[in-house]
Formats: sequence, structure tokens, C-alpha cells
Amino acid sequence: MEGLSERQYAARVGLSRGAIQKAKATGRLVLYADGSIDAVASDALRAEATDPSKTRKAPQPKLKPVPEVAVSAVGETLREQGMTAPSIGSGTTFLQAKTANEVLKAQERRLRLQKLKGELIDRARALSLVFRLARQERDVWVNWPARAAALMAADLGVEPAAMQKVLEKHVRAQLDDLAEVKPDLR
Repeated sequence: MEGLSERQYAARVGLSRGAIQKAKATGRLVLYADGSIDAVASDALRAEATDPSKTRKAPQPKLKPVPEVAVSAVGETLREQGMTAPSIGSGTTFLQAKTANEVLKAQERRLRLQKLKGELIDRARALSLVFRLARQERDVWVNWPARAAALMAADLGVEPAAMQKVLEKHVRAQLDDLAEVKPDLR
């Protein structure tokens, strides 16, 4: 019966050919009469003679844990598109993740195109503009009682200073009410 060559046995057990030659020279392998290696008997002999703590183990692939936020984002994207999404904690298949990634890339491209067409505006810029316009409006109303009080007092036949105080009081109350209004730009 013919056994394995040094090269064949080295490939079978995951060692170098030099390591097999050393083991053969020191009698740690079982050989047939023709010098070929008896694989089954040599494996058993090596298992008995080898200290398991000194053997190299095949490196385990280093898999990064996927954050739960990423998995839920994939699920949310799939649900938005009417597709089935994995339940929380059950994991996501590669195909689901790839589909969600392609959907997100398409959405991003659509948003970029809308922005280039002028259909989208910058949120920070819009808030700044609303704030600036509201401040200008407030300033006009704060100065209005001083300008209008004399004219209204003459029409009504009352003292201009008293009319200005009354107008300022009511304008301030109205501006205080408006100050509580917050724009909701969603």
C-alpha cells in the first residue's frame, strides 16, 4: 500500500515540508516500506506526542461586532421601502444590508440632485433668515408707538405721552406673545 509524499502530508496537516522532514528524521512519523508516509498512523502518533498547548491554531477571522444602531438603521431603511426587515437582535443578512445600503445611496443621490436643482434649502440658513426677519419685524414694532402716538393723540384729543405709554404696553405684550412662537422646520 502506498502512502503520502512529504509534500502531500505537509499539505494535509498544515505544516511546512521542512517540519515534516524533521519529524520523519526523528521518527515521529509512521512510514511504509517504500518510504511514503502512513497518514492515519502518523496522525495518531503526532496527536499522542504533540502538546496541544504548543500547537498553532488556525487564526479565527476577526469579525467586528455590528452596532445595534446600524442594524436598526438597516431595518428602518428596508421598512421604508416596503421590504421585510429583520427583528431586533436576530441579525441582518448580507443581502439585506447591501439592499439597505443601495437604497440609502439612491436616496442620497436624489437629495443631492434636488439640492442642485434648488428644490432643497439649507436648514441652518433658513433658520438664520427667519430669525433675522423676525428681529427686523420686532424692531419696527418697538419703534412704532413713538412715531404713531403723536398722530393718534391729536386725532383723539388726548395727551401724546399717555398715548405712547398705552401703545408701548400693548405692543410689548403682543411681542412677548410672539416671542414664544418657535418655527418648526421639519
